[in-house]
Amino acid sequence: MANEDSKLVLVVDDEPRMINFIRMNLELENFRVVQAQDGLEAVRKVRELLPDCVLLDVMMPDMDGFETLRMIREESNVPVIMLTAKGEEDDKVRGLSLGADDYVTKPFSPRELVMRIKAVIRRAELPAMVEKTPIKVDDRLSIDFNRREVIVEGKPIKLRPTEWRLLYHLVQNAGWVVPHETLLSKVWGWEYRDETQYLRLYITYLRQKIEKDLAHPQYILTERGTGYRFVDFRKKEREQREREKQGEELKGA
Repeated sequence: MANEDSKLVLVVDDEPRMINFIRMNLELENFRVVQAQDGLEAVRKVRELLPDCVLLDVMMPDMDGFETLRMIREESNVPVIMLTAKGEEDDKVRGLSLGADDYVTKPFSPRELVMRIKAVIRRAELPAMVEKTPIKVDDRLSIDFNRREVIVEGKPIKLRPTEWRLLYHLVQNAGWVVPHETLLSKVWGWEYRDETQYLRLYITYLRQKIEKDLAHPQYILTERGTGYRFVDFRKKEREQREREKQGEELKGA
């Protein structure tokens, strides 16, 4: 039975039967559920109720799910799961590019829906990533995880929460290949370890924001069939320290 401490889910769909189906199954899992039947009502309820997750149908009259998502993202980072009956690749890519956290294709099982809701809420509640000092990759790119600031060619670049998590795990393992399954588990959750499409899309989004030439990336490198590797920007520092150490040893000899 849901109580005031239960997670609040906003269901946005113009089909009452679908809303009732979702409500029944989510309440069985101790979620509180509120509903909206159009995009404008959804945006208003996100602002007023501050839900923990939004389930947003793509196909709605007047204002579709994509436009609704765009308006939500102008003022909130609430986790959003898109509900689509089409299951088409273009719809999935468009939703993720606009800031959706996940998508579920109708018809879906209640178990799958609950699993994905729990996963996106869990990711949203992860503690902030902390790196004590800003990182200067080179003269073009610097990253400050503590302040959530990326500077490319002297200009600040805005990253979405998922992009931040992905960049963090790549940079923390700079110089090492991070397997697809590891990145998916770290960034999205173990339930997503086979969802390689998510990873490919967000690697592309990151590259579009920080790379100078997408055809020849210099920071996020692809290791085909294995994973991705962030350039080893600390290598020069290690080599410099080694040279200085050798120089001191020669002086003391």
